[in-house]
Amino acid sequence: MNRTDLLLRMLDTTYDQESWYAPLKPAIEGLTAKQACWRPDGEAAKTIWENVNHLTYYKERLTAQLEGREWTQALDGNDTFYLTEQINDDKEWGAVVERVESAHGRLREALSKTTDEMLEENSLEEKLLDIMMHDAYHTGQIMQLRKMQGAWPSQR
Repeated sequence: MNRTDLLLRMLDTTYDQESWYAPLKPAIEGLTAKQACWRPDGEAAKTIWENVNHLTYYKERLTAQLEGREWTQALDGNDTFYLTEQINDDKEWGAVVERVESAHGRLREALSKTTDEMLEENSLEEKLLDIMMHDAYHTGQIMQLRKMQGAWPSQR
């Protein structure tokens, strides 16, 4: 297996192919906007919606870099959680879920066209690995929020 194929495999395990940890897609499937907006009382935790915004932003930014496009939507780390407005509307939440799905697909496509030489330039391989670990970390937070709500499938 070459480096790009290995990275693609690992990218997929963070999104929709279960491995040693749960991927993002099943962690957000079946959620309503109300569940995605839920925040524990008295907690500084981000909501599921905010976490998905955050993950989407970094996938889109890295895709632009892999494609050689200029990234003009520079946000600081905290602002990325508010990429889209969080409202209790299932249609809007559905659009956020579709956006992260699209962002993953575009990142995967860009990565599939990446050569070993490109991976070595500007630490792209390291950035890809960081994105994957970052996705796994925030997916764990999303699962914890769902469990706190009683909205994780094993709790029904």
